[in-house]
Amino acid sequence: MGDEKYRVLVVEDEATLVETLDYSLRRQGYEVMTSGDGRAAIEAARRDQPDIVILDIMLPGLDGYEVCRILRQETNVPILMLTARSDEVDKVVGLEVGADDYLTKPFSMRELMARVKALLRRVRMDREESAVVAGAPDVVTERMVFENLVIDLSRREVVVAGQGFHLKPKEFDLLVFLARNRGIVLTRDLILERVWGWEFDGGSRTVDVHVRWLREKIEQDPSNPVRLVTVRSVGYRFEG
Repeated sequence: MGDEKYRVLVVEDEATLVETLDYSLRRQGYEVMTSGDGRAAIEAARRDQPDIVILDIMLPGLDGYEVCRILRQETNVPILMLTARSDEVDKVVGLEVGADDYLTKPFSMRELMARVKALLRRVRMDREESAVVAGAPDVVTERMVFENLVIDLSRREVVVAGQGFHLKPKEFDLLVFLARNRGIVLTRDLILERVWGWEFDGGSRTVDVHVRWLREKIEQDPSNPVRLVTVRSVGYRFEG
């Protein structure tokens, strides 16, 4: 059973799958909300504030890509996308609009539950870190400082030239991993394994997409990066 009563929003129009997901998630101790329409899903997410969204791509009204894009503009809630397609391009598009993970149909309930638990683990860690900071305002936070770039590990916050903002969970994890290995060339496969986990099947383009997002936030000129440097045909290097 789940350690907490996490709220899961399932956005899927296939009735049989909805029933199966609802039953399986409730058995794990989750509170489940369902929606079979893209527009209704957005309203449900705004109203019910779920801890995670399981989102099918093929939906009536708005498709899953558009739903994901809109939700990502409003919240950092983890989004696990479902699709019957297996094309690498579709996975990249899903990640482009802000999905955190991607699962191709058909899939086993065991695999889906593993993905859900992995995403919720990040939610729980964020809550625990926030609670520590809120309960002890004088706590000394662990920070990594690189001139005008400050990575606050306790608050999971990044400050660039005095402006603070929160990154999406995987963006932050990626930045921390690169920064902790500053000056070292890291391959895409190694980054995928350490940041996303060996079970993630999204492909190396996932890393490229997230690096681009990070550059847009921490680089003065994203097209000519000085922090997140590309090493051609290999991967990336963080310059401290």
